[in-house]
This record gives sequence, structure tokens and C-alpha cells, in this order.
Amino acid sequence: MTEPATRRRVALVTLGCTRNEVDSDELAGRLAADGWELVDDAADSDVALINTCGFIESAKKDSIDALLEAADLKDGSHRTRKVVAVGCLAERYGQQLAEQLPEADAVLGFDSYAALSSHLGTLLAGGTVPSHMPTDRRRMLPVTPIQRPAEVSADAVPGHAAYRRLGERRPWAPLKIASGCDRRCSFCAIPSFRGLFVSRPPADIIAEARWLGEQGVRELFLVSENSTSYGKDLGDLAALERLLPQLVAVEGIDRVRVSYLQPAEIRPSLLEAIATTPGVMPYYDISFQHASTPLLRRMRRFGGTDAFLELLGRIRAATPHAGIRSNVIVGFPGETEAELGELELFLAMARLDVVGVFGYSDEEGTEAEGLEGHLDTEAVAARVARVTDLVEQLTAQRAEERIGERVVVLVEELDDGGADGPVAVGRAEVQGPDVDGVTTLAGVSPAHLPRVGDLVTARVSGAEGVDLIAEPLLAEALPADVHLEPRRR
Repeated sequence: MTEPATRRRVALVTLGCTRNEVDSDELAGRLAADGWELVDDAADSDVALINTCGFIESAKKDSIDALLEAADLKDGSHRTRKVVAVGCLAERYGQQLAEQLPEADAVLGFDSYAALSSHLGTLLAGGTVPSHMPTDRRRMLPVTPIQRPAEVSADAVPGHAAYRRLGERRPWAPLKIASGCDRRCSFCAIPSFRGLFVSRPPADIIAEARWLGEQGVRELFLVSENSTSYGKDLGDLAALERLLPQLVAVEGIDRVRVSYLQPAEIRPSLLEAIATTPGVMPYYDISFQHASTPLLRRMRRFGGTDAFLELLGRIRAATPHAGIRSNVIVGFPGETEAELGELELFLAMARLDVVGVFGYSDEEGTEAEGLEGHLDTEAVAARVARVTDLVEQLTAQRAEERIGERVVVLVEELDDGGADGPVAVGRAEVQGPDVDGVTTLAGVSPAHLPRVGDLVTARVSGAEGVDLIAEPLLAEALPADVHLEPRRR
């Protein structure tokens, strides 16, 4: 039994990465199709739906804080009556989370998404919904399912929903190309609750890209747990290389950006496709994690300083002005001072645009949890501070190296700008959304301010940390096919 549609309001609160954001868009689409009214403020909703993150300790804390904050709204002075946890933390801990967090009225796993409207209606009607019972999702599909079993429906795999409703109106949007991961990094629990790697069929991805183009999206941000694996379970290791030009050809789409590349799986053909396909951004989001070969082997990863520098050399030979970002973990069990020093030397030689520095912390159920040589919390924090300080200097230097480069900026917002009036802020080809730097367009009068969604050709004139400052080039000095107005096909 569910309540009348006039009383069914739901607010989605999303924590974590862009993959979670896509999941929230899909949940919003499902609920809207079932008659729910989507609202921005949890205080105005009947149900606050918290899409949690379960990746690292700080993300788990943020998710729990968000659940508790939403639960505080159930005090009678707000509309909120129920708080429901979904997402990675809910999938990973399920009933355990429900027992430790009674403020949540339900803790639902991925398999509940198809029936989410019914579950929320049951809760509002005074009923209960059983908490999710976690299982190791790596056992739910064969490693290379060339032909999917008929009983495995699209709804069983996050990212394969039939509906999507954009939570934010922006000129870019994440587009999920796969879910899960087959790698066995010793520090990572993601495969256990996200499952084995499952590629979305190319036709599904292209159809969603067309829909996004119709919504005004100009840049597609391809996301997954490991984009370099795309197609391997479909029997086509070059599937991503073939997909990229098809996505760029979609009506309304001007830019395509690939994220989450594993260095051990990067193929020469993929590098060539990114470097030579018009509309594919010269952007490489490569998960190095460290540079010491022995330490990487303890992480159950491959490579090292020489291999990584050789890879970066190949990228820059093909695209000299490529934007390259990465993440590193410091304080891994057994990390020696020499290994930390090698990481610092690699970072100094790599000339990366952005580097995320994370301190190691144990993740339940992972191999690294049982390794010898754990560093204490203070030692890990000190190493994080040390490498972060180095990274801030190096990435600022890298941004300054870009002064004089010609860039095309996708305008994402118009900031107040203070006494000088509003300014346009966006991203150049070498900058990814949310976690990288931005480019501010300088020297533009309020009368000629570009609009959100415009592509503006400019030249970098300055830098502030990882952020760039660029001055638009005069239209009459540009080639005939480059304009300050939106370029729609």
C-alpha cells in the first residue's frame, strides 16, 4: 500500500564519485517515472534518499554524517518522515549498518533499485523493508561472460537502468560505460561490493549519449571502475577505441573525455585513439598509486618508475600538451623511506597536472589489512602532508608551464567576480570535471560575457595553483570554424 502521489516527495543526496552520481540520476529517473516528485531539499521531502559512498574511511564517515543529518529532520518541524540508505556503503554493510544506525529507516542494496518506488511507498505506509544482506558480488557473474545468462537482467547491474534524470543542468555529464572491477588490488574492497567488471553494450551507451546531447550536454565524461577494461567481457579488447568516434559523432556532443585508466592495461591502440580522434580530449586519468615496483607488487599492481615514465613519454609524444592526472597512496604497509623517496622522485619527473594524495587506511576484508609493517596513524599523516606539499609545488609549476598555450574552454558557470563584475569559469581540454583545476576567462567585458555551455578559444595568460587564467582570442583572428558562440551540429 502506498500513499497518494500528492504526498510522495523524495530528495536524493549523493556522496562519492561521478559513478555514484550516475546511479542517483538513474534512481531519480525511476522514481519520477513512478510518480514521485523530486525535490532538492531533504527537509521538503517525505523520504530522504542518501546515496552513500563506501570507498575509504573518510567517505564512510561523510555518508554516515549525511544519514544522521537527514534523520534529524524527522523531528516534526519538517516534512521528512523516512531516511533510506542506498549506494556503496549500504551495499557493502547492509544489515550491519542498519543495526548500528537505527536512525535509517531502511538500508537497501543495488538489487533493490528496480523496486525502489515500491519499497519507499511501503515505508511511508508504515511498513518495513528488510535490510540488505551483503554478499561477495564477484561471485554473481563469470569473469568473461561473452554471452550474459538470460536470468541476469539489466536491473541487477548498477549503471544499466532504463531511466535517467539529470540531477544538475550542466554542459557536461558523466556517462557510465561499465560497472565493477576484475582487478585484485590488495588495498581495495570495491570489487567485493560492486562486482565483477561488466561492460555496457555499445548501443546502450550511444543511445544514452544521444539523450544527453538532447538535454544540452556538450561534454561526455566516460566513467567506470576501470575504463581500460571496457569490452573485454564482450570479447572485444578494442571496443573503447571503436566507441570513441561514435560518441563524438552524436548530435550536440563536442567533447568526450575518458577517465579511470589502469596503467598496466593501457594499449597503444587506445593511446592512438585518444590522441587522433577529433573531439576526444587529450586527457589521461591514470591510476599510478605509487612508483616503487616492490611496493606496487605488494599492492597487487604492476609497473614502476621506469615503466610509468616511458608511458608518459609515449603520451606526450602523441599529444605534447596532454593533461595527465593521477592518485597515489602513501603509508602503505611496509613502505620504506627509500620507497617513499622513489615516489617523490617519480612525481618530480612526471610533470603531472593534478595528483590526489591519499593516506593508507585498512579496508575490511582486503589483503592489505593483514600485511605486516603497518605504520601508525601519525606517521601516515606526516607522509601525506609531506607528499601533498611536494605535489602542490609541482602541479603549480606544471600549470605555469601552460602559459602561452591555446585552449578551448567549456564555460560551466558565471561567477560574481567581485568589483570587476561577473567572470566566466570553465575547463580547458586538459582539465577534468570536479577534481581538477578550472580556467577563468579574463579580460572579457560584461557586455561580451559568454554563456554557460559556450566553447571559447583562449590563450593561457596565468596560473593560480592548478587553476589557469586565459584570455579569449578575438573572433576575427581565429580560423573560420572557431567561434565564441555555441557550436551545435
